[in-house]
Amino acid sequence: MLGRGIWSSVRQGLSRGLSRKVGAWASGEGRRVDIAGIYPPVTTPFTATAEVDYEKLEENLHKLGTLPFRGFVVQGSNGEFPFLTSSERLEVVSRVRQAMPKDKLLLAGSGCESTQATVEMTVSMAQVGADVAIVVTPCYYRGRMSSAALIHHYTKVADLSPIPVVLYSVPANTGLDLPVDAVVTLSQHPNIVGIKDSGGDVTKMGLLVHKTRRQDFQVLAGSAGFLLASYAVGAVGGVCALANVLGAQVCQLERLCLTGQWEDAQKLQHRLIEPNTAVTRRFGIPGLKKTMDWFGYYG
Repeated sequence: MLGRGIWSSVRQGLSRGLSRKVGAWASGEGRRVDIAGIYPPVTTPFTATAEVDYEKLEENLHKLGTLPFRGFVVQGSNGEFPFLTSSERLEVVSRVRQAMPKDKLLLAGSGCESTQATVEMTVSMAQVGADVAIVVTPCYYRGRMSSAALIHHYTKVADLSPIPVVLYSVPANTGLDLPVDAVVTLSQHPNIVGIKDSGGDVTKMGLLVHKTRRQDFQVLAGSAGFLLASYAVGAVGGVCALANVLGAQVCQLERLCLTGQWEDAQKLQHRLIEPNTAVTRRFGIPGLKKTMDWFGYYG
């Protein structure tokens, strides 16, 4: 059961977040929040003493805010959330909300290892300005994370979240790939609006789109490396690390796909594969941050 303190936080979050939740649903047609578009997963700059450098974070947001992104993702893998305290995680979300353009969506990673902690973090992130919660799979006991266990976890979180929830599968970091059957079941929840899939299995992504076609559910690609292929099978956007440094090009690829200019999209996708591999797989977050320094951002 949820403890008294957590229930108090949940009640406060539901009360304070109600207006935000209503605002996240389009009026008239009853459609859930539209998460389609390109999002850079915002990095967390640190000082030489390993403190969060909020000033540099805000400077990055002001620069990124000039590009045609749908919004921003904070506290994802590139945000290095496992290295932050709970208060730091919330402060980052608050600072990003204040620095980013008001017309952009803020997706905040609120996943924790336990359901109770995830509920509490999700409610708290709604309180400090998140529009959508993006919830990574709990993975420490991955051997016990059956479809039934994951469905139970995400259902409880979505039931108590005052903002819409996006599932987050990143098997390279968690060692756990969110099963198709679990996603299909969860897509029927009125407060679960989509999934960010970083696994790179385009066949699976196409299957998710196909099997959730009767639901108001959207699929986001987790990398620019397979963005074109993801659009081709029905994804609606991407959360792309490369967008932190080549945001204009990633958004151009989006436009080419959406307007059916597949030959030009293919050429651009080919040019983005090598730099994307460098900042995601070969050198990882340190490589991304170093590249951001070269492009005038703060890594």
